[in-house]
Amino acid sequence: MTYKTIIEPFRIKMVEPIRMTTEKERLQYLKKAKFNPFLLKAKDVIIDLLTDSGTSAMSSAQWAGIMQGDESYAGARSWEKMEHTIQDLTGYKYVLPTHQGRAAERILYGYIGGKDKTFISNTHFDTTRANIEFSGAEAIDCLTEVGRDPAINHPFKGNLDIPTLVEIIKQKGVKNIAAVILTVTNNSGGGQPVSMKNAKEVSDLCKKHGILFILDACRIAENAYFIKQREKGYKDKTYKQIAQEMFSLADGCTMSAKKDAIVNMGGFLALNDKKLSQECTNLLIITEGFTTYGGLSGRDMEALSIGLEEVFDADYLHYRIVSTTYLGNKLQEMGVPVMIPIGGHAVYIDAKAFYNHIPVKQYPGQALVCDLYLKGGIRSVEIGSVMFGKYDENGSLIPAPMDLVRLAIPRRVYTQSHIDYAIEVFERLVKEKSKAKGIKITKEPKFLRHFTAHFQLID
Repeated sequence: MTYKTIIEPFRIKMVEPIRMTTEKERLQYLKKAKFNPFLLKAKDVIIDLLTDSGTSAMSSAQWAGIMQGDESYAGARSWEKMEHTIQDLTGYKYVLPTHQGRAAERILYGYIGGKDKTFISNTHFDTTRANIEFSGAEAIDCLTEVGRDPAINHPFKGNLDIPTLVEIIKQKGVKNIAAVILTVTNNSGGGQPVSMKNAKEVSDLCKKHGILFILDACRIAENAYFIKQREKGYKDKTYKQIAQEMFSLADGCTMSAKKDAIVNMGGFLALNDKKLSQECTNLLIITEGFTTYGGLSGRDMEALSIGLEEVFDADYLHYRIVSTTYLGNKLQEMGVPVMIPIGGHAVYIDAKAFYNHIPVKQYPGQALVCDLYLKGGIRSVEIGSVMFGKYDENGSLIPAPMDLVRLAIPRRVYTQSHIDYAIEVFERLVKEKSKAKGIKITKEPKFLRHFTAHFQLID
């Protein structure tokens, strides 16, 4: 018999206290943080859904592995274990350890990028785009039309648009395309998965033109879950086998292990091309560390190796996806417009539709993240015109295609009651949404402005 209640497939052995703040206190904290949740102090947050990156709870096996960490500078046992685990999963020959995913991006895209180079992706994430543009290259998003509409229900809204990809390659010229990057799952596109069929089409096109094909694989286990459930021909394969097949289609990958390796710090770059890996290794040594530790300690490498095995556990992945879907379904039932179908690692609110009285130039997504914190102490993040908007030559905002608010669920951290509390906070926001005010930017840096920008409510 199958029961309706999905329980956490683990027991809790350690707890961390949460300080229950008042709304009056949170208003002062929000003002001090210049209405930017990134600038809030973690101790003043009740439910932290800012990101699922590095915020997960490690298992008892991972903590035990930490005690076995070999901290030798060169050739540590922990490095051998990590290298073997990654090679077994990805099939790539050369593994470069980094302290997190953006370091892998900086090394690879900084080397192959530069002026007149173009990178194409289903959707570049913020750090990916920043590392590409910092090199002087251009980052172009190539998402399917259905992927740009939160209200359309499609099993693989993270797919890269193949006809548009063909046109961009033709327009830019093959020699100017530095790489095609497939982000799985598509974080900035609402956490939506990519089908194996789409990955094969991208792979075939890149092989035909001799273009480097890279996976941004930080949530590849969650993507494998959706392929098994939704794509014909995969129901009898294991999640790991599905991931291995997708890796086999690409020339390499970057991975922030802070997501699907369920660790608090770590990442890697893995490649099959010897010459390219040697050039990247030089940059690794200069900026991260020696080749057998990069930016990681031995204990980090132990935990990462174990996490990459645990993440493909069928019970864990089922719990992970179903518990996130529970939150999304409850919000949808009360009339909150969400990105559908519900993604694996987060629920994405269509802030532009929810706060439809706030013009895009007044950043409805940022207004919503501030209201979520003020009313319930919930920290979330805007993924819209603050994160991806640009200015034209007259200084007017060119808005992002979507204005979303992401509720990212840390792995193995929050229980059912925490999620039910978040649902109650949204019930209040629904009742009071007509009172919500727009917001304006008062200070911003050139790159990745959402991390440190200052905001002010518009009266």
